[in-house]
Amino acid sequence: MARYTGPVCKLCRREGEKLFLKGSRCLTPKCSFERRAYPPGEHGRDSQFRRGRASDYLLQLREKQKARRIYGVYERQFSRYFKTAVRQVGLTGTNLLVLLESRLDNVVYRLGMAESRSQARQLVQHGHIMLNGRKTKAPSALVSPGDVISIRPESSSRTYFKTLRQDIDDRQVPKWVSLDTAALTGKVLNLPAREDIDVTINEQLVVEYYSRR
Repeated sequence: MARYTGPVCKLCRREGEKLFLKGSRCLTPKCSFERRAYPPGEHGRDSQFRRGRASDYLLQLREKQKARRIYGVYERQFSRYFKTAVRQVGLTGTNLLVLLESRLDNVVYRLGMAESRSQARQLVQHGHIMLNGRKTKAPSALVSPGDVISIRPESSSRTYFKTLRQDIDDRQVPKWVSLDTAALTGKVLNLPAREDIDVTINEQLVVEYYSRR
């Protein structure tokens, strides 16, 4: 599957806010958004002054794009998540966010095993992560309550994971997962509620975007 390989800071500038696609590196003064907090492109600096009131469609589109970029999901897959969320019981917007949070790469990130979702995706794709004792290379695999995420034994001796063992004690995990820092093993206690999801997304705008298509 194709993936975005360009500068991720450009994506933050396009959405007008930090999406923390590089993890803690987004907090440094070198962050591109800190120096150029306006849309990318030749006329990006001027566009923020020339642009009038954004239309409802533009607001909905930008919110959908922001959600896709935060979770690193492409349009076709994101659309499938939305269709699944519509069929589920409850609020469609909340269902959509819960599905995105349930992706294996996101859970690895939430457990503090990676500094960003893109790094977590790479760990999964390279076969370093096990789900319920079995190696999986599918970052999009959806977890369920009771699932256990661990490091593949053959990978635990790598420098990255040795360093992770020293730093992971300082990382906070959400209440819907638990982490055994000594064993570098995480467990999904339950699926997150909306208040457990700290992303700055107005999911209702995403629902409105797909509802008008």
